[in-house]
Amino acid sequence: MGLGKSVQLITLLLARREEARTVGPSLIVCPASLVYNWLAEFERFAPELDVRAVAGTKRERVQSRREAFEGGGCDVLVTSYDLLRIDAAAWAEHELFCCVLDEAQYIKNPATLTTRAVKRVRARHRFALTGTPMENRLSELWSIFDFLMPGLLGPYNRFRERFELPIVGGDEEAARRLQAIAGPFMLRRLKTDVLRELPDKLESIVYAPLEGEQQRLYAAHEQRLREELTAQRKNKNDRSFDQRKVEVLAELTKLRQLCCDPRLLYENYEKGAAKLDAIMELVSSARDAGEKTLVFSQFTSFLDRIAERLDAAGVGYFTITGATPKKRRLALVNAFNADDTPVFLVSLKAGGTGLNLTGASVVVHADPWWNAAAQNQATDRAHRIGQDKVVSVQKVIAKGTIEERIMRLQEAKSDLAEQIVGAGGVSLASLTREDLIDLLQG
Repeated sequence: MGLGKSVQLITLLLARREEARTVGPSLIVCPASLVYNWLAEFERFAPELDVRAVAGTKRERVQSRREAFEGGGCDVLVTSYDLLRIDAAAWAEHELFCCVLDEAQYIKNPATLTTRAVKRVRARHRFALTGTPMENRLSELWSIFDFLMPGLLGPYNRFRERFELPIVGGDEEAARRLQAIAGPFMLRRLKTDVLRELPDKLESIVYAPLEGEQQRLYAAHEQRLREELTAQRKNKNDRSFDQRKVEVLAELTKLRQLCCDPRLLYENYEKGAAKLDAIMELVSSARDAGEKTLVFSQFTSFLDRIAERLDAAGVGYFTITGATPKKRRLALVNAFNADDTPVFLVSLKAGGTGLNLTGASVVVHADPWWNAAAQNQATDRAHRIGQDKVVSVQKVIAKGTIEERIMRLQEAKSDLAEQIVGAGGVSLASLTREDLIDLLQG
């Protein structure tokens, strides 16, 4: 989260270079979008290390591994979680000096093929880098430690019985015992501790009241969903709710889209969209003050609508979404930090990790995501080492809608993780019928 984890790791690998060469290269596993970011960081901070990407076609990946393990001289290999899963058997054949997981929350589910593949890797030392070691459940922390130090927290069933269930039930003593076991192996870097010179981060909420046709559309959708959930609650067959939960969550997504812009659901909608007006005002205000703006949204279609307004106003911008090629992302980031382009539109999933966008000092969250930790990760693209301005964070919320209640739910669900590692969030899968009805009560 901008606190120097990457630099710390690079420093370690540089300091242990000679020792590592008696064992084998180190491996960094990261999201696909960050492979070339890591190569750029090594080039910047430790150009004397031989660092190579294991990417591309199967033939190219085989060749990269062969040259690294048989040719000698390679210090670090970088690959993605997806490719590691595909090449799991090939990686298991070699011994590594270090295996490092970047954005280690990618292995939070112990049942996935990716998690299983990562745990097959043989290495003398293991590290997990993440700003959010636990986003939703204690089982995520267990999964990361099962990679780092298998057996420390016992088998999962025992961990669930001894820690997870008691802590979820409010047992503070169990939380303290878990923190005492896991805490010594977690180097938690807080901005207040290690970046005393980092400028402040000022957070505020910008309310955008829905009006006219947008308000009528939203109210109609919300009322229909509320009635459906209430009717289900009267039905004593709880399985009916479980079976329809995916449909209910899809309807919640539609409500959130209506809060952004009804055109995300209705192509023929031609009336106003309150959030678009609010976001354009924030961008205009930042430009007048000589500041650059990052705009995050979960919906790439909403970023398209914002782009249309920026085009109409003659405002330059860059965009990164999941469809942006990996090398192109790095080029866009470098250009934004160096030139005078005033706005960067970023999808929350594609840009929530790994990007250094300290050229911006204004962050706009166009729509709230369920997990507060994901939003904080996105904010820290700007509020990180290298930032020399106060960072203004604006959360644009449709007044009187589900978005306000999502924020309250975030706060209510964050206490658990704060007890253990100081982070928290909301899991869509864990939302009960009562949670959903509360979201619609107003």
